[in-house]
Amino acid sequence: MVSTVVHSADLVVPITAPSVLDGAVAVSDGRIRHVGDRDWVLGALRAAGEDAVEVRWPGVLLPGLVNAHTHLQYTGMAELGQRIYSGFDDWVRAFNAVYDDALLDWGTDAAEGARLSLSHGTTCLADVVTDAAAASALHDAGLHGVAYWEVMDWSNEDWSKRGPASVLAAVDAMPDTPGVGISPHAPYSLDSTPLLELPDLARHRGMRIHIHLGESLMEAVLADADSAVPPVATAGLWRDAAATSFTALRADGRRVSATAFVDELGVLGPDCHIAHGVFLGAEDRRRLRARGTAVALCPRSNAVIGLPEPPVAAYLSEGNLVAVGTDSLSSSPSLDILGELAVLERIARDQGYHRPDLSERLLRAATLGGAMALGLATGRDRVGQLQAGAVADMVVLDVPVTDIDSTLDEVVRSGAGRQLATLVDGVVRWVSPRAQEIIDAAL
Repeated sequence: MVSTVVHSADLVVPITAPSVLDGAVAVSDGRIRHVGDRDWVLGALRAAGEDAVEVRWPGVLLPGLVNAHTHLQYTGMAELGQRIYSGFDDWVRAFNAVYDDALLDWGTDAAEGARLSLSHGTTCLADVVTDAAAASALHDAGLHGVAYWEVMDWSNEDWSKRGPASVLAAVDAMPDTPGVGISPHAPYSLDSTPLLELPDLARHRGMRIHIHLGESLMEAVLADADSAVPPVATAGLWRDAAATSFTALRADGRRVSATAFVDELGVLGPDCHIAHGVFLGAEDRRRLRARGTAVALCPRSNAVIGLPEPPVAAYLSEGNLVAVGTDSLSSSPSLDILGELAVLERIARDQGYHRPDLSERLLRAATLGGAMALGLATGRDRVGQLQAGAVADMVVLDVPVTDIDSTLDEVVRSGAGRQLATLVDGVVRWVSPRAQEIIDAAL
């Protein structure tokens, strides 16, 4: 019985190594054996006396995409993501009307979101879960990533009475594979005590943290987004009697950055990543770099909600760790990460990023960057890369190959909707009709 399958393509993009024209990836037992030139990979297997079957793909072979911010349970609210709103508050009103009144099946909708993700070449996700019925979506679909239990709308008083026990009970009820984390929702939806204690609760259990940050205009009003210097000193500010919450500080007239506020409470760190980051100024972005905290950019969601464009060029030029997310279908036209890349490329160019490495960096953000944000870029279960020993998650794109740079540009600008096949743990989990013909002919 043949135990090794060689997936060859016109262009293989390992992300952690140079791209290879006429390249190949050898897969055994769900892991990558060899990556490189096709002739070399096949020759290495022959020299080892191993039988292998080759699947020859047209186009481009990439690591499986990593969606670093989504809410799969809102897949049934897709009607909302097809509109354009006048701002965050306008979108929240529309969202709440559907969330409160519609008869939605969170488990079924989350499962459909997982299926759609596979069809778009996504194999690893940061899935933010608000309702317990959706908690098993990643586990049930056999996807990689972290399911983050979302925590919101806790006052200091209520939290002290029953908050930690409530959160731990919810977390304990979630499947422990592929991974579980905690998501303090946002600076404006939690008082200061839960924001202070949730990171410790997560870290004591070895769980990762994920927070919405810089998505609301409320955060921009106080953040002075164009300034490299915070409006007021923040050291110890959270201990101030007025700092019962970020919204209380705003009501008190304090011009303090939301990013600085959550940082003072210990939220940021290398085990945390943020979503959106639209209203972050230079000092806020510096804080992310200092803490080793990644930002998951979701530009199409921002556009639907009616927000300004995130400072993509600044994040890239300054050296921030960047990942990519779609957000949910309640605020995005699709769950296709490649659709985000086309928008990010245009925004970065418009904002003055003209280095020749833009496509390469955006593809890295959509793969390895997301893996780093979720703590899955190293170790035995690493994803977001085509590297010997890594998990064999891959996506094949029907993009004509010319030279390497031009092809990468084409993937970024028009790769959305051109997926041929998605492999998870070396197993084909989704195929287009054309891809099925290729597989049938090889296997």
